[in-house]
Amino acid sequence: MAEPTRTPEDKLPAAPAAPEETLPWLEELPPRKIVAELDRYIVGQEVAKKAVAIAVRNRWRRSQAPEDIRDEILPNNIIMIGPTGVGKTEIARRLARLAGAPFLKVEASKFTEVGYVGRDVESMVRELVDVAINMVRTEREDDVYPQAETRAEERLLDLLLPATPAPATAAPPHPPQGAGSAEQGAAARPLFVVSSKGDVTPAASEADVEAQERRRRTREKLRQQLKEGKLEEREVEVEVQQQGFPGLEMMQPPQEMLPKKKKRRTVHLHEARRILIDEELKKLVDMDDVVNESLDRVENHGVIFIDEIDKIAGERGTVGPDVSREGVQRDLLPIVEGSTVQTRYGFVRTDHILFIAAGAFHATKPSDLIPELQGRFPIRVELQPLTEADFVRIMTEPENALTKQYAALCAAEGATLEFTHDGIKEIARIAAKANERMENIGARRLHTVMTTLLEDVLFDLPELAEKRINFDADKVRARLGKIVDDEDLRRYIL
Repeated sequence: MAEPTRTPEDKLPAAPAAPEETLPWLEELPPRKIVAELDRYIVGQEVAKKAVAIAVRNRWRRSQAPEDIRDEILPNNIIMIGPTGVGKTEIARRLARLAGAPFLKVEASKFTEVGYVGRDVESMVRELVDVAINMVRTEREDDVYPQAETRAEERLLDLLLPATPAPATAAPPHPPQGAGSAEQGAAARPLFVVSSKGDVTPAASEADVEAQERRRRTREKLRQQLKEGKLEEREVEVEVQQQGFPGLEMMQPPQEMLPKKKKRRTVHLHEARRILIDEELKKLVDMDDVVNESLDRVENHGVIFIDEIDKIAGERGTVGPDVSREGVQRDLLPIVEGSTVQTRYGFVRTDHILFIAAGAFHATKPSDLIPELQGRFPIRVELQPLTEADFVRIMTEPENALTKQYAALCAAEGATLEFTHDGIKEIARIAAKANERMENIGARRLHTVMTTLLEDVLFDLPELAEKRINFDADKVRARLGKIVDDEDLRRYIL
């Protein structure tokens, strides 16, 4: 039970701040906890969640196996089969949020056979390496971020208070004549200090010492104003690195190997701070170490989710080349089975990358895939169509339920949106009925029903006098009843 909030009159010593808990990698979670994490956002489909959880956990188990058998343990790739809108892609999205390992989701329909215009299948491995590079670099930057902030602050102070050039000490052209010439000449000669190491430095005069002290005090005042945010809108001139063209980065070496072109820009101080912190992070992070760690993670912990794999399945024996169907399947074979792919950062072996494929297979069957590719996905999981009871759970249980999303949108206008239980059941009934009478698009039907239901409310919300909006079953039926019963309206609206 949580403690009651104490007022300042209690005068109790403040408890030390608890250290921030670092989340474990997805692979380090037991399968039951992986399923529990997926349950927070996805309703039902326990068989698919269980199969994915086991496959992901097996990556960790392999890393703990003896070295003599570790390379022999290959991942069991999964293919998920089920109608659209039942949660196949959502499982991939949630895994990507949870995974500490490199994770990439691709669409199979975007690839073409090697030699034709389009993306070849090896590009998915290159993209996975880029994901890993960004992931590891972010981790390294988080470790050294406080140090980078300190360095950037010192450079900002140098910009705000530039160093004064040292005055040139010129010797007098001729010593003055007279009795006191010897004493005056001795006083005019500069003094030097010799350290124990033999370094010779000119001795600072009292005026120089006083000027340095004034400069130090001014610098500390500026530092205090920086921390208080009083100088954020002041303009400073910084040197920034020119950005390359994104379209030309495909086959170029990494940016760290290219010559750096710089230019000077006048920016506000808050923007200069961001630029300087980025520069200091690049200096502090060893990119060679980042690349080595990233390639290792890709080869041993990488996961690639291939969505819409049914779109590259088709009847075999057609006349002419099929560059986006069977040709893509043939190119996928060596990648899924295990091969070496060349990337900008080095060669990557795909033997131990886990592949998870998914497809609705409305017009085709899994058996329409070429037999060799079917054998590369030994685990098949069928996802079940969603029922009216599932729709009720989808609208109430997940943390990102549609009812909660629309309530947050209305809260931005100062309004409160509520749904009674019978109102939610009525929305679920209408969505299930629409799926039966028309194309079954699964949970996506809830989006169309909710958008139609709340269209007038969201349009008139800023001018509404009553900011408390409540939807019960009668109100839902009154708004959607005519549309559900009218065949023509239902076909175009729902």
